Amino acid sequence: MIQDLHDTIPNLKPFDYSIHHDSNFINQHWVLVNGIAEKKSTYVFKKDNVLEIYRKDNVIETSWNIHFQNIFTIETEDGRATVKAYLKDEDMLVLNDQTKDEFALFINTSNYADELNSMEDVQNYIKYKYKQKASNLIYGHQFYYISESEEFGPFTVEELTEKVKKDEISAFCFVRDINEDDYSNRMRINDLIQEL
Repeated sequence: MIQDLHDTIPNLKPFDYSIHHDSNFINQHWVLVNGIAEKKSTYVFKKDNVLEIYRKDNVIETSWNIHFQNIFTIETEDGRATVKAYLKDEDMLVLNDQTKDEFALFINTSNYADELNSMEDVQNYIKYKYKQKASNLIYGHQFYYISESEEFGPFTVEELTEKVKKDEISAFCFVRDINEDDYSNRMRINDLIQEL
C-alpha cells in the first residue's frame, strides 16, 4: 500500500512532529483536493485536538489526535480514520489511510491569494507554485552559454538577459548549468528568461 502511494506521489517526506507541527500544520487552511469538483472542504487543525472542516457556509467541528511522529486519528462524518501523514513540500499534505488503500491530498492555501474551488484551480496553483520554485532556483544561479562554437561565462540569468536586450548575444544560444558538463539538456537562454 505504501509503495503505491510513493509511486503516485514521489518524493514524499514523512511528517515530523518536531519540525512540521507548529510551523506547517497547526492553524493552516488545508483544502482537500480529493472530490473538490463536487464539494470544497477546508480542514484547519487547531491546538487542543480540534479539527474544523469548512464546507460552503457550514463548519463542522470534530477532533484529531497524533499518536506517533506521523500517525494521526481523525474524526469526520464518515467515522474515525487512522492516517499516516506525509509532506510533498511545505504546502502539500498527504494523509494515507492505514486501513484502506486510499489517501487524501491537501493543499495549504494560507499563503495563496486565489481561491481553490476546482481541479483547474488546483492545476493553476501547482503551475504557480512550481514556476515560483523554478524562479527561485535559477535566480542568482550561474550558467555558461555557447555562441559560434565558443563557450562564455559563467553568468547569472540577469546578466544573460541584459546581454540579450543589448543584442550582444542571441536568446537562442544554448546554456548549461555550472554543475553540468555539456549542453545535452538543450536549454536556451530564452528558456531561462521565461522562468523569471
